[in-house]
Formats: sequence, C-alpha cells, structure tokens
Amino acid sequence: MPEYDFRQTKKHYLCISYYFQHKTMAKVGYIFKANHYDSYEADKEWMLKFGCVQVIEEETDHELMRPQWKQLMNALDRGDELVVSKFSNAVRGVRELAVCIEMCRIKVVRLISIHDRIDSRNELFKETTAAEVLEMIGALPEEIAALRKSSSHIMLLQKNIKSPSKTAKTLSRTEREKTIVDMYNSGYSIDDIANVNGYSSKSSIFRILNKYHVDLNRGRTKGPRRKKGIEETE
Repeated sequence: MPEYDFRQTKKHYLCISYYFQHKTMAKVGYIFKANHYDSYEADKEWMLKFGCVQVIEEETDHELMRPQWKQLMNALDRGDELVVSKFSNAVRGVRELAVCIEMCRIKVVRLISIHDRIDSRNELFKETTAAEVLEMIGALPEEIAALRKSSSHIMLLQKNIKSPSKTAKTLSRTEREKTIVDMYNSGYSIDDIANVNGYSSKSSIFRILNKYHVDLNRGRTKGPRRKKGIEETE
C-alpha cells in the first residue's frame, strides 16, 4: 500500500484557500426607486464609485413582489458584495432583513448599507455603534410603512387621475364615487378629494362616503356625520 502524501493534501487545501481569497468577487448595488427617495442619484453614484458592476433599480410598481431583489439574492455567490441604499429601502420587514443577513452569512457575502452606515466586514463606517444598529432595526417597520404609503399614493394617482379625454367631470357617477372612496381610504385629505373630483362642497364628499359606509376615522371628521343643526362637525 503506497504511503499517503500529507504534503500534497496540505498543498491542495492551500490552493483552494488561495482561490476563495483571490477569485474575482462581484460588487452589486440595489435601489428600490421609491417616489420620495431623494438621494437616488447620489446613492447610485456612490455604488458605481465603490466598484459595483451593476446597480439594480426596482420600479415602484413592483413594491409588493420585488422580483429583481429576489433574483439578486438567489444570484449572489460566495464572496460577493451587496450594497443597498438603506435596509428599509431594500427589505419589506424585519423578518426579510433577518433572511437577507442569514443568506449573506451562509454565502460569505459582504453586506453594506450606505445610509445605515453598516458594513459587515467592518472596513467602512467603523464608528457605527451597536446601539445605532439596534436603533436602525427598531425604526425599520416605521420607515418601511412610510415607503409603502408613498408608493401606494403614487400608484393611486396614476390609477385615478385620468387623461384629459376622461376627466373627473366626464367620469360616470359610479366611477367618481368609487374614486372618492378609494382616495379617502388611502389617506387623502377632504380638500384634495374635492379638488380632484370637481366638488366645491365638502358635504357632498361626506354624503358619498356615508353612502358607501366608509369609516370616517381622521381628526375632526371621526365618527358618523350628523345632519346640519345636530352639532355637525367638519
């Protein structure tokens, strides 16, 4: 039986280690193009200067499914580097953040968040403290909710603000009433609803909302509307 050469085995493992340390790593950026996202251009420039071979830009219409984000997470390879503008811009919740971090850990992917000032390799943003990381995680749900509200706001405008060929005045009565209900449920003010739909009287708006049994749940209009003369409040 030939003698086993441990030196060859050691040399083999050293070669594998050298490969993983020196193979070409890919840097890629991801930005969800939220409509209120003012630093989009600056973040994209930061990613390109950092060396990202591609900056993936997810459109607002895809906020719910995030198909490009999912493809990116599946395509990441060992040793790659993922750069996001902000965790609340990339993931849709704390649970998804945990999945992202775990996947990056398993694949040994470096994870960088520009505005959260976090680098999993601890080469950038060395001054970021554990308290700041915890604060980021705590604020994540609120920031994501604001992003979703903004995206829904724009999508609703695109859906309900028709072209000049079919303005609010030319919509059918049912269409106008449905638009009013949808806008109220999406957080629009009564003034905005009246202006978009061509109403000069707020009472007409409330009459339609009451017709469709909409829960009036904002400010001084909270609760059922009363007829004039019975302590009506606007």
